Amino acid sequence: MENVLKEITPKSVDYSQWYVDVIKKADMVDYAPIKGFMVIKPYGYRIWEFIQDAMNAEFRATGHENAYFPLLIPENLLLREAEHVEGFSPEVAWVTVGGGEVLAERLAVRPTSETIVGAMYARWIQSYRDLPVLMNQWSNVVRWEKATRPFLRTTEFLWQEGHTVHRTESEAEAETRQQLEIYRRVIEQELAIPVIAGRKSAGERFAGAIDTYTLEALMGDGRALQIATSHFLGQNFAKAFNIQFLDEDGVQKYGWTTSWGSSTRMIGGLIMVHGDDKGLRIPPRVAPLQVVIVPITRGSEGEQVLRYARELETRLKSRFRVRLDDRAEYTPGYKYNDWEMRGVPLRIEVGPRDVANQALVLARRDTGAKETVSRDRLEETVVNQLTAIQHNLFAQALQEQHRNRRSVTHYREVEKYGYRGLFDGDWCGRESCADTLKTETGMTIRCLPLDGPTIQTGCVVCGQLAVSHIVFARAY
Repeated sequence: MENVLKEITPKSVDYSQWYVDVIKKADMVDYAPIKGFMVIKPYGYRIWEFIQDAMNAEFRATGHENAYFPLLIPENLLLREAEHVEGFSPEVAWVTVGGGEVLAERLAVRPTSETIVGAMYARWIQSYRDLPVLMNQWSNVVRWEKATRPFLRTTEFLWQEGHTVHRTESEAEAETRQQLEIYRRVIEQELAIPVIAGRKSAGERFAGAIDTYTLEALMGDGRALQIATSHFLGQNFAKAFNIQFLDEDGVQKYGWTTSWGSSTRMIGGLIMVHGDDKGLRIPPRVAPLQVVIVPITRGSEGEQVLRYARELETRLKSRFRVRLDDRAEYTPGYKYNDWEMRGVPLRIEVGPRDVANQALVLARRDTGAKETVSRDRLEETVVNQLTAIQHNLFAQALQEQHRNRRSVTHYREVEKYGYRGLFDGDWCGRESCADTLKTETGMTIRCLPLDGPTIQTGCVVCGQLAVSHIVFARAY
């Protein structure tokens, strides 16, 4: 295993290669035969299932139901909302032949579903009594990306996308903010990733939206990652798709709509926020395995140690995701390194001395700390340790975010920080200044933070009167 670990490029040498090395060697993904596509292997997909479970619980608690809409969208539907189609046009994949015959109308492979959902909602909604409509779907989408990286940006990826219709503007706006908070809870509490909540600037918002709210996270290389978004669409899509209802006052009115989404990009974020040069560090709440038991079976006492280890596994498996690593062909040291690579939060080591003392050794993946505990305190100690690991990973990530978030009065100040990190500043609101920022530094306005400080200086680009506080960074 030491030779395998040497093949992991250190983060400080080449962060991008480190990322690829880790996800491949941890057996999370493989590259598909088509460029830009990935195969998510069981170990990676299990994390996605835990994310789904957490989000579905939140969605159901707020009255949302899961549904499914078609993968292929007729071109005429996609063209109805002009700003939307313009925003997605370069990324759309088209189906032009079906059953050996040229199709009369091209079909877009779903880049997002506002258009097909809007067409269906227009059929289903007739009266104010039909509102609100609160639906979510778990699906795949295709966006023809030029530069791809597993989980972070792939041509096909998995996500959830919510689509709602409301009677009033205020209800739709409240829905948009509610979903942002749901994302924040899941991402911070389950994935242990601290985020900054904010609104997108006009130049960065979702195509066709009135407002886009975003959660931005800091990655281990100092870049930002947009990790979830929630869009207030106003009546743009309702008018494009004729989503109308007869209100209580007898007047025909257009609905107010929202959409919101998050994707397998979150797994990429988890890897980059928590991973180290040994491999993954996975928060216990979403870890495919929470505990691994490694028996040290040297000499004549080996069978006795194995029986002891199996007893521990039996005690734990009803409450935790646990595995006994009884592979005879590998040394304990190999196994330690293997499970550290895979990010298992807690390791239990047992040898002849532990059997004699009715004890065991617990080793934490997040800190490397070891503790000898009595067998009688097994379940209690595992609960406490997993809780501590979950909290510590969040605390470490939050400390790193604070350490790499800086206030500046002019954008050229970022050069002395190597363009790494999140930068706070003020902005005049002109897209020309946002364009200058991007051209000169490679940075974009990530958001106008919802809890940002009051404006204190002029625009970080032109120095003129500022109208918004911004967070800007280089981003994935």
